[in-house]
Amino acid sequence: MASVQRVYAALKALVNKDQKGFVTPQIFNSFASVAQTNIYNRLFDEQKNALRFRRAGVDAGREMSKEKQIKEDLSTFVKVDTLTGPSSGVFTKPTDLGRIISIRTGNTFSDSGYSGDQVSIVYDQDDIDRVLSSSLSAPTSGAPVALVSSGIEIFPTNISSLKIRYYKLPEGLLAQTGAKTNAQPRFGYSSSVAGVELYLDTASVDFELPEHYFGELVIEIAQLIGVNLRDADVVNYSTAEITKEENN
Repeated sequence: MASVQRVYAALKALVNKDQKGFVTPQIFNSFASVAQTNIYNRLFDEQKNALRFRRAGVDAGREMSKEKQIKEDLSTFVKVDTLTGPSSGVFTKPTDLGRIISIRTGNTFSDSGYSGDQVSIVYDQDDIDRVLSSSLSAPTSGAPVALVSSGIEIFPTNISSLKIRYYKLPEGLLAQTGAKTNAQPRFGYSSSVAGVELYLDTASVDFELPEHYFGELVIEIAQLIGVNLRDADVVNYSTAEITKEENN
């Protein structure tokens, strides 16, 4: 995943080199999670465009397929959770819920798949009102319907558990171990040397986005703090750093 140390170092070097401003860890940390969330949200728009390209027959296909690449990147954020014990007939959404993929009744999983039935999902009160008043499409225990708003209201109301698959909101990975954490990306450092930030992996959290979003993260954070970096700036910096590492 994208290293918070590398992203911060690149942003600081590029901004200071061109005298476009000065980036501190405090400024960087205040925008790091916002930048990651912005890129995460754009992935869903890019997924729609990639699907249109595939249907139009202009997608590269196989390992070069844009649709495949985006699906792989978004798979990082797929999560499955079990919801039980609804309050007043309404299940509480997971706190890290981004976008729902699917909902099923039941809460068990086996080699043959999830038990229970697929739940149809609506997001509008008028839609659920029409479903509930229809003699043809009224929800049953074998064909339930969920209204998703501030919570997840299931019909019929006697269903006691749900299995929800969803895209979770982006968070971070502990820089020292790579373990997932609900903490947001941050550059941790020590000020033991005057004027120099000594990187501390024990206090740092890497981005959850894959490494190939390194350049986008640098540019996104720069734009958020009001600095206009060109793509070429980041590419040239990355190339120079890679060359430096290979020669060491």
